[in-house]
Amino acid sequence: MESLLLSLHVLAGIVFVGGSAIATSLFPRYAPVTTSVAVGPAAAGVPAGPQPESSGDRNRAVAVVLHRITRGYGAFGIVVPVVGIALALVQDRMGEIWINISMILTVVAGGLLVLHIYPRQRDALAAPDNGKRLRTLSMLAGIYNLLWTIVVVLMIVRPGSHP
Repeated sequence: MESLLLSLHVLAGIVFVGGSAIATSLFPRYAPVTTSVAVGPAAAGVPAGPQPESSGDRNRAVAVVLHRITRGYGAFGIVVPVVGIALALVQDRMGEIWINISMILTVVAGGLLVLHIYPRQRDALAAPDNGKRLRTLSMLAGIYNLLWTIVVVLMIVRPGSHP
């Protein structure tokens, strides 16, 4: 049973947490931004005001897919801590500090994803701006990924674990 739980925990972490980490990191690169359009005789026939940018790496369809991956893989990612807690109970490790710190960081990462990253992605798709929100999203994705990196290191190093 322990081997099955450990395998499921690691595989779910790789697929779901890894997938959501990549999607959150890539979203700002592809999400649409607005650019100012020149007005006057030189811009005849071009509507005035901000227009979605269509050059470079910006691709709304890709951003929409990354947003869906963030939502789906983030939701399925709940498997990781649930199976991790079951594994810790089976191994009688719930009292170890690295498990408790990992659970706290997992809650923080999940909260960051649900309360900040996903809603900001939705807003960025609904009403593109000049890129300010995307810079914030990039920072939040970096924090999200850093939290998961710390959790992985704790799982490997296991400070305070008993033999």
